Amino acid sequence: MRILNRDTDLATRALCYLAQQQDKPISVAHLEDVLIAPRPFLRKILQVLQTQGFLKSFKGKKGGFILNKTADTIYIKDLIVAFHGPINTNECVFNKKTCPDIGSCLLKGKIERIKSYVSNELKSVTIASLIPQSKGE
Repeated sequence: MRILNRDTDLATRALCYLAQQQDKPISVAHLEDVLIAPRPFLRKILQVLQTQGFLKSFKGKKGGFILNKTADTIYIKDLIVAFHGPINTNECVFNKKTCPDIGSCLLKGKIERIKSYVSNELKSVTIASLIPQSKGE
């Protein structure tokens, strides 16, 4: 089971960086340098983030991206869902054709509880919680 992959990792890093910029539009070129990410891949990630409502973009010489939501309302679970759909840890290898216990499988119930736990934990992680606080606060 892979919860975070390359897409969600880069999206998380980009959002954390943008959250620290206090609504100053940041260009793709600048993000590319800071995040050390290939431009085509970064542009794809930023496009998804904008389409899903996490970012606003501005065109022109001083254009770039800013957060469209506050960092404390952007949850890691929402990023995972935006890039990969619902979190599913239980794609059971046992199907009705090969498993007579599909309705009463004890392992399936335990896996569902694990899925629920992981999902709830991911709901509690925000972009704001991933940003180091300054020593003055």
